[in-house]
Amino acid sequence: MFSLSGKTAVITGGGSGIGRAIALTFAKQGAHVELLDLDEAAASSVVNEIHAEGGSAASQVCDVSITAQATACIEAVWMKRGKLDIFVNNAGIAHVGSVLATSEEDLDRIYRVNVKGVANCLKAGVEKMVAQGGGVILNMCSIAAQMGIAERFAYSMSKGAVLAMTYSVAQDYLKHDVRCNALCPGRIQTPFVEGFIKKNYPGREEEMFEKLSKTQPLGRMGQPEEVAAAALYLCSDEASFITGVAYPIDGGSLSLR
Repeated sequence: MFSLSGKTAVITGGGSGIGRAIALTFAKQGAHVELLDLDEAAASSVVNEIHAEGGSAASQVCDVSITAQATACIEAVWMKRGKLDIFVNNAGIAHVGSVLATSEEDLDRIYRVNVKGVANCLKAGVEKMVAQGGGVILNMCSIAAQMGIAERFAYSMSKGAVLAMTYSVAQDYLKHDVRCNALCPGRIQTPFVEGFIKKNYPGREEEMFEKLSKTQPLGRMGQPEEVAAAALYLCSDEASFITGVAYPIDGGSLSLR
């Protein structure tokens, strides 16, 4: 079960955190993984990890917010592999602040990556999947799209847009056998979260990590590997009857608060 043998999977933001975990998991299950990331060194490191385990992977430097660049990278995968079975829209950035604490520059930056970047990849990816007769898209969303989270105005806006795009693509391409779902994580222990705590709470890292962990009903943060396991299911043939779904992986945050 959950074999991805023979499939080609593209993962944006695959050089660290959740993207890295998804890349390693997909490769372990037999997929050829193509990583698109701004950080060339980080993406190459993940490719080397996959190769060391006997898997198949490659990477390209890509700024998904630049339409021509995102399109060219996906075209390069298509030309090399001749297909695009799975596309994981994982690249994204965060912002902390209420509407009054969000500058025009902040809003534009979040929009460019989290909204326009996803739209760019969706357009290029869906085009290839329609041409080949089907495929699976997984958009990395957040529970911030479904509930109020303090000091996350711009970030929540962007993830709400990702959720709306997920529903739209799922509806529009049903007859083309293109499935499109969203994963909605809660707080996950990633390098970004650890860096955020270190930057904003110097000397109080352990205390704040514990405090943030306990805001989730299960009393801890999720692990990237747990998100990757959910991604594997949604992108596998076993999930062939699932499309247009916002799948929470949040320690009970949406339903048990």
